[in-house]
Parts: sequence; C-alpha cells; structure tokens
Amino acid sequence: MTYENLDRKLVNALLDDGRASLRSLGEDLDVSVTTVSNHLSDLEEEGIIEGYTPRVNYDKLGYDVTAVLQLKVEGSALPEVTETLREHEQMVSVYEVTGDYDIIAIGKFTDTDGMNRHIKELLVDPEIKESNTSVVLNAASEHEQFELDIEE
Repeated sequence: MTYENLDRKLVNALLDDGRASLRSLGEDLDVSVTTVSNHLSDLEEEGIIEGYTPRVNYDKLGYDVTAVLQLKVEGSALPEVTETLREHEQMVSVYEVTGDYDIIAIGKFTDTDGMNRHIKELLVDPEIKESNTSVVLNAASEHEQFELDIEE
C-alpha cells in the first residue's frame, strides 16, 4: 500500500466527519489504525490540523445579527488593535488586510442594540482612525471549509 496523498485523504475524511474514530478512518482509507494515528499526530504537530471543534449555529442560539467592521488604524497600533478585537468574545473573525481599510472584523450579536454597544466600546480606541460597519442581511455561505485536491 502506498501512502501517496494519505494526509490529504485523511484531512478530507475529517472534514466530512470530525468525530470519526481512528478505526473507521483506517477502514475508509484502507490503512491500519496505527498508520492513521501516526499521520494524525504528524498533521497536528505540523499545525495542519489545529484542533477538533463543533460547528455552532449561532443564529439558533440567538446570535442572529452579524456585523462586518472595517477599520483604519494608526500603522504602529495595528497589532494592538488586532489583538484587542481577537480577544473580544463575539468577534468570530479578525483579518489584517490590504486596501482602503487595515482590519476587517466579523462579529455575532443577539440584537442591534448589543451590536451597537459592543462596537462603540471598541471604537473608543484613539488608534482607530476611521470605521465602517455593515450589518449582514443574509449569510449565503458561512464558515465553509473545502476538501483538498488529491492527485490521482
């Protein structure tokens, strides 16, 4: 048995079912449990697989307001502002970007009043020079992952 593309096949299998057992993964990929375990350990050590977490539907928990914040930040303060946003519990994504803005952050809130309050708390930072907030009307696609290409 050749292990060509095994890591990619293993990642794809986990994307399909992140709770799959080593035994079922081995059966699906036609390799031993030990081989699956060793490859998983390697993928984790290399930082390719960063963890195993549930996919939460925040809308069903009442967090049905999604805001997209675009921020212009004083250049030297970019790491500090990014870290502040990253530590904010309701910010689900924070990106340093090129273009008109320096940071794009996406937050989930229970209502517009809560969104407004949280955003105003963040915007008191004097290093934030400009902001633009958009409220998402409909999430056509969100938190999607994609299967890796496998060379035949």
